[in-house]
Amino acid sequence: MSYSLRSKAREFAMQMLFQWEMSPQDSKKLAATFWRGAVASEDAEIFADQLFHATVRTVKDLDETIERHCQNWRADRIAAIDRAILRLALHEIAVGKTPARTVINEAVKLAKKYSSDDSAAFVNGILDAAVKARPKNSAHRTPHNKAKTATDSQPS
Repeated sequence: MSYSLRSKAREFAMQMLFQWEMSPQDSKKLAATFWRGAVASEDAEIFADQLFHATVRTVKDLDETIERHCQNWRADRIAAIDRAILRLALHEIAVGKTPARTVINEAVKLAKKYSSDDSAAFVNGILDAAVKARPKNSAHRTPHNKAKTATDSQPS
């Protein structure tokens, strides 16, 4: 899949994550409803769905990671759109198929487009800190390797 299709898929996944948080519901139902109104190539839709559902499954671990790297902020105090961007990026970094720097750059672009320049700097700082805090030999070891405790039906 081309770079631009992956970027668009990330944008779709972030939009679904935002909707999931704003209107808690089963993620599969939300995705089905989302795709009735969105236009994407089959590859972009598949990638977006994979990112969205995997992020939802690990949201509690992702929020713990966010809180570890926020100074004096709880994840639930962060703007919902920024939280969606952070969750998505942290999940993709954890999977390790895309270089962390690429994921961070994409997340910053999403923050600039959907939030603000201040949010873009905030997102960049949190993600950079999370990447630096990972053990050097842990390309695929992150909070995702813990037991899954988040439900698929409601955001935390």
